[in-house]
Amino acid sequence: MNLKRQQITIQGVVQGVGFRPHVYRTAIRLNLTGWVKNNNHGVIIEIQGSSTDQFLSKLKESLPPLARIDAIQCQKIPLIQNEKHFQIKSSEGESSNTIISPDIGICQDCLKELFDPKSRYYLYPFLNCTQCGPRLTVTRQLPYDRAQTSMDTFSLCSACEKDYSDPINRRYHAQPTACSLCGPQLSTSIKAMAKAIQQGKILAVKGLGGYQLICDAWNKASISTLRARKKRAAKPFAILVPNLKSAEQIVSISPLGRELLTCQTRPIVLLNKLMDCMPEDLAPGLNQLGIMLPTTPIHYLLFHAIMGFPRGLEWLDKPDSTMLVVTSANVGGNPLLIDDTQAEEALASIADLTISYNRNIVTRVDDSVIKLINHSPAFIRRARGYVPQAIKLPFTIPTTLALGGHLKNTFCITRKDEAFVSQYIGSLSNKDTIEFFHESLEHLQDFLNIKPEQVACDLHPDFYTTQLAETYDCPMINVQHHHAHLASVAAEHHIIHPALGLALDGYGYGTQGGSWGGELMLLDNACFERLGSFYPLTMPGGDGVAKEPWRMGASVLHELGLNEEISARFGNMTQAKYLSDLLVSQCSLPATSSCGRYFDAASALLGVTHVSNYEGHAAQLLESLVTEPEVISNGWNIENGHFNLLPTFAELLELDPVTGSNRFHGTLVAGLSEWILIWVKNTGLRTVLLSGGCFLNQRLTEGLIQALCQRGLSVYLPKQLPANDGGISLGQAWVAGVANCGKKR
Repeated sequence: MNLKRQQITIQGVVQGVGFRPHVYRTAIRLNLTGWVKNNNHGVIIEIQGSSTDQFLSKLKESLPPLARIDAIQCQKIPLIQNEKHFQIKSSEGESSNTIISPDIGICQDCLKELFDPKSRYYLYPFLNCTQCGPRLTVTRQLPYDRAQTSMDTFSLCSACEKDYSDPINRRYHAQPTACSLCGPQLSTSIKAMAKAIQQGKILAVKGLGGYQLICDAWNKASISTLRARKKRAAKPFAILVPNLKSAEQIVSISPLGRELLTCQTRPIVLLNKLMDCMPEDLAPGLNQLGIMLPTTPIHYLLFHAIMGFPRGLEWLDKPDSTMLVVTSANVGGNPLLIDDTQAEEALASIADLTISYNRNIVTRVDDSVIKLINHSPAFIRRARGYVPQAIKLPFTIPTTLALGGHLKNTFCITRKDEAFVSQYIGSLSNKDTIEFFHESLEHLQDFLNIKPEQVACDLHPDFYTTQLAETYDCPMINVQHHHAHLASVAAEHHIIHPALGLALDGYGYGTQGGSWGGELMLLDNACFERLGSFYPLTMPGGDGVAKEPWRMGASVLHELGLNEEISARFGNMTQAKYLSDLLVSQCSLPATSSCGRYFDAASALLGVTHVSNYEGHAAQLLESLVTEPEVISNGWNIENGHFNLLPTFAELLELDPVTGSNRFHGTLVAGLSEWILIWVKNTGLRTVLLSGGCFLNQRLTEGLIQALCQRGLSVYLPKQLPANDGGISLGQAWVAGVANCGKKR
C-alpha cells in the first residue's frame, strides 16, 4: 500500500459554515486518517492514506452552501505511524488569513424543525445550524469558536452537546447552536407580540444586527403614528412578507427578484408596486416598495402567531395578506441600537412595546438593500448577509486602510489582493455614529490582525475621516471623491488600463475646493484627468440646496434670464423674493457641477416637490413619474468642457410633471451619450466606468448602458458595492495602493 501524508491549508469562507465536518466526512469516505482544525490562516488539514490524491477533488464536489475556497496550499509531510482515525481538533490562534461568514437567514432544514411539534427546536426563536444564523454579529474574535462569541455564556444542554460533538450532525461545531432548555430567551412571548401588532401597536424588536421597529403594514393609523414618532415624514418603509406568493400580491417580481428575495442573504429588494394595493403612506410618491422575506425564526414565528398558529408547513408557501412594516430602530440619524438598556430608554417615545433577548449583539449590521438595474442587482446599502465578504483585487497592494466618505460611510481594509469593505455605517455627523465607526473598524482590524501601512481619505479638510487620517503614524493619501467612485469600479472589475469614467452624484470636494458632482474623467489607476463637468449652477443657500430643491430651480431660472419667474413659481417659499434679489445682485455665491442638483432643479421646475424630506427624495419622485423617456432635440450643448442642459430646463417650464420627467430623463441620457462618445473619439478609449449615486436611477442607467453598448463600448458599474458613497472606500484604497506599489504585480 502506497501511503502518503499531506498538509493542506485552505483560506476563504471556511469557518462557521460547516466546513470542518465536510472535511471529516470526505476523509472518512476515502479511508484517510489525520485531522482538521481552524486557525487564523483558515483551516489546516493533515491527511494520510492511499487515496490522498483524490481528497481535494472530492472535497470541492459538494461544498457546504456558505463555504468559499479562495486559496489552497499543499505540501507532503512525513508519515505518522499507527495513526488510526481522522479527528476534528480544537482551534489555534495565529496570524489571521481568514474571515468570518456574514449572518445568514434561516435555512430550510431549520425552518422545518421550527414548525415540527416532534422537534426539540419546535417554536424556538433562536435555532440555527452550520448553514444559517448569526455569525458576524455574535463573533468577537477569530478563530471562530463558541468561546469567542456572545454565546459563551450559554452552556450546552446534554442534547445540544451531543449534536455539537457529532461530526455527522449538521450542528456539529455550530457555535451559536442552542435550544429552549439552554439558549437565549425572548423577554416577551411571540403570542403577546403578535397580539400587540394586531392591536395597532408599534414594536421595537431586537433583531440579528440591531433593534427593528415593526407594525402592521395595512394599518394606516399605525404607519402614520410611526412616521410621527420617528420624525420620518416621507422616507419609504420596507415591507416584511411571509413568503414569495404573498409578495406577488403587491409587487411585480422578475425571476431575478425571486432569486434575491429567497436567497439566504435575505436583502430588502426594491420592486415595482402593483396599483392601489398597499397604503400610499408606505412609500409616498414612489413606484416601488422595498420587500423582504423573513430572515430569522422570530420573523416566521410572528407571522405564524398573527395567522392563528396554523398547523404543518403548508402555510409557509400559501399567499397571505399579513404584512409588516420593518424599519431600523434608530433615532435622529444615529446608528442602530444594540444595547438593551439604551434601546429601552431611546425607543420609549417611539415603540409601545420593546422586546429583547439575552444574547448580546457584538457588532451592529443593518439590512442590505438592493435595486434591480439592467437585469442585475445593484446595492443601495451593503450590510447584513454580505459583510464581511472579501472583494478580490487585480493584484496585491500594500496593506491600506481607507476611511471612506462623510455620508453613507463605509471603510475598507486591504490584505494582499483582497479588500474588506465594512457594513454601512451612516453619516459621520454625530457622536454615536462616529463611535459605531470606531467600534466596527476595531472589530474588523481584530479579525484581520493587520496593521495598515498607509491610510487613505477624502480631499475635504473638514471631514472627520480626513482629520482622523492625520492621526495615523503612516503615510496619508488624499483621494478626490469622484476619482474614488470610479477607481472602485476599476478595482472590482480588474480594469488596470486607462478608461473613461463618468461620476454622477450630489456632492464631492473638488481639487480646488469647489463642489463637484457631474464629472467626466480619464482614469489611469492612481491618476485621473478631469475632461469636463456639468455646467456649474449657482447654489443659492450653499449646502442647504440639497434639502430645498426649489433653490436650484430658482438658480436655473436665473441662468435662463427669468428672474421674475422665481417668485411666481416658488412664491409659497418664504425666501423666494430674497433669493431672486440675491441672484440678481451678482454677489459671490458658490456653484456646483452636481448632477444631483440638476435632478433637484428639474423636480422643482415641474412642481414635483419643492422640499426634500430625505436624501435623493426629489430625484426619486421624478424617476417614479417616468413612463417612456423622450429626447428633446437640441436639449443640451457641450462647450468649453461643460455639459449644459439649460435648453432642456427651458422647455420643462411648459410641461406637466409626467411629460417633463420623460423628457428630462431621455434628454439627459442622449446628451451624456454624445458627451462620452466625443471623448471616445478623442482618446481612442473604449472602456467606460460609471459610478456615483445618480446611477441608482434605473432609467438613467439602463438608457446610458444601452446607448453606449450599441456603439460597441465596454461599460462597467459597481456590482459588489453600491454606486453611492458606500462604495468609495474601496476606490480610495485602490488609488492609494496602486500609487505606492508601482508596477509590482
